[in-house]
Amino acid sequence: MRLVPIPKDKYEDYRLDLMFDCYKWDPQFLDHNTIARYVLVITKEEQEELVQLTESLDGETRAAEEYLNRHQELLKPLALPRSVSNEIKNMQNYQPDKHIRLMRYDFHPTVEGKWAVSEVNSDVPGGFAESTLMPRTAKKYLESCDWGYKSFGDILVRAFLGKVPVGGRIMLVHCTSYSDDRQVMQYLGDRLEKEGYRVIYGAADHVNFTDGQAYSILDGNEGPLDAIFRFTPLEWLTEIKPKRWQGYFDTWTTSCNHPMAMYAQTKRFPLVWDALERGGISMATWRALLPETLEVKDAKGREGFIYKPACGRVGEKISIEEACRGDEYKQILKDVKRHPKKYLAQKKFHSRPLIGENGEEYHVCLGSYTVDGVQAGYYARISESPRIDSHAADIPVLIEGDAYDR
Repeated sequence: MRLVPIPKDKYEDYRLDLMFDCYKWDPQFLDHNTIARYVLVITKEEQEELVQLTESLDGETRAAEEYLNRHQELLKPLALPRSVSNEIKNMQNYQPDKHIRLMRYDFHPTVEGKWAVSEVNSDVPGGFAESTLMPRTAKKYLESCDWGYKSFGDILVRAFLGKVPVGGRIMLVHCTSYSDDRQVMQYLGDRLEKEGYRVIYGAADHVNFTDGQAYSILDGNEGPLDAIFRFTPLEWLTEIKPKRWQGYFDTWTTSCNHPMAMYAQTKRFPLVWDALERGGISMATWRALLPETLEVKDAKGREGFIYKPACGRVGEKISIEEACRGDEYKQILKDVKRHPKKYLAQKKFHSRPLIGENGEEYHVCLGSYTVDGVQAGYYARISESPRIDSHAADIPVLIEGDAYDR
């Protein structure tokens, strides 16, 4: 794994191409550029190892979800939001083959020369255009580049083709006032329309449910839906009024992702592993890759633990002291003390930075997708800080030795 620079005299053109041709509408976070000046190149051996580990993690995760759904008496350690807990009993009609299951596992190289996994983005992982179009565009700016990539977008669309009739109506459910959400949905919607689907862009409350069937109630687009792609996080969904969102839990309309995703989305997921293994569900790959995870109270007085919010996203409120800004670290510790069940304690791993062309160090988060159990490409970010958060830069991933490009 190494960093390869985009030529300096070509970087601005590369950045403009991403903005105008690759749906990268938000190339900044505040005044911070979020498009890396590098390409991340992984070896064929690393690719093969990551595929094996990712698919093994995914098999364990999906088996765990289905077991937990059948044994909801085991859910207490997850400390799910009450609004979610009140509805999960309605998921007993869940049929895995009916829905599309999309996840992204975040890998980090460590100083010990191994991989650590920080989490699974089980509910609404993003990065679609970045994982698909950025590598293709970057290749144009690298001389004699014969490296390939896996086209996540093509793999995801093939999953829709396998479960939703061409010509069907698909609602892309997202927070419609946010351009960073819309750019993800616009990319996916354009791809689906090329295959002949009728795409509707709407918010979560533009869907109603009758006897398990999802219907669009958006003006001018009323009628039954053949599929729902939900990009609104489940814990946000439950804040919507009126409570039409309850229908997402027991709909038989094909969904990506079904609310089943919440079991693994909470970072407290490891706290039910002992119970899962007593029930015959192996979590061996997870145990090998995820740092030790405890209740906040059980980590008291132990060295080397950090705190993470159970429903955190984009690296927010993770108590890596050297990565926190201003009084953020103190504020996190105060919140942990007030609301310990909303957090977990996790053994800190030591990320191995990659070296840039001028000796600068960058930490890497390599997100490895699965679609219905099959590894489906990468979405990566790099940061000068060991915490990969909103200040991190998106970086395309290319693979040595295999001309995927598909």
